[in-house]
Amino acid sequence: MFIFDEMDKMQPQLIDAIKPFLDYNAHVDGVSFNKAIFIFLSNAGGNVITEVALDFWRNGQDREEIRMNSKELETKISETINNKEKGGFSHSRLINQHLIDHYVPFLPLEMGHVCQCVMAEMVHMNIKLHNHLINRVARNMPYYPEQERLFSVKGCKSVRQKLVLYAGD
Repeated sequence: MFIFDEMDKMQPQLIDAIKPFLDYNAHVDGVSFNKAIFIFLSNAGGNVITEVALDFWRNGQDREEIRMNSKELETKISETINNKEKGGFSHSRLINQHLIDHYVPFLPLEMGHVCQCVMAEMVHMNIKLHNHLINRVARNMPYYPEQERLFSVKGCKSVRQKLVLYAGD
């Protein structure tokens, strides 16, 4: 298994260096890569994913109802990546030659998910679980869109720092 992070920031020429390993019937120096798994992490398509999640919310549906195998969502993500003007996937042969099998969206986290992250971090840090502290930390994380404050801007990345800040109070 090979994991590449921030693919949207890589130069297309660098991404194209991976192409021989992904190509159909790939054999490089006599080694078959047919059973290798390549995971490319990217923020490309993030705006599309957010818009789909917001549309679900506006229609009274839970974010969990978004199907990962939704052809509509996968198509929107693919089109967004293909139409980007600079960097990363947009001009690489991985995209142009359709070598990406699946687009799996990472949905934005809501406050309830952030609360779960706070609880997990409290357990990890041996802090006694208190609903007041959990809610305080989660509420004080940044959320978007500004009016609705629905999705976490940072996911759970700075939960630990907020927890340390508020746990001493």
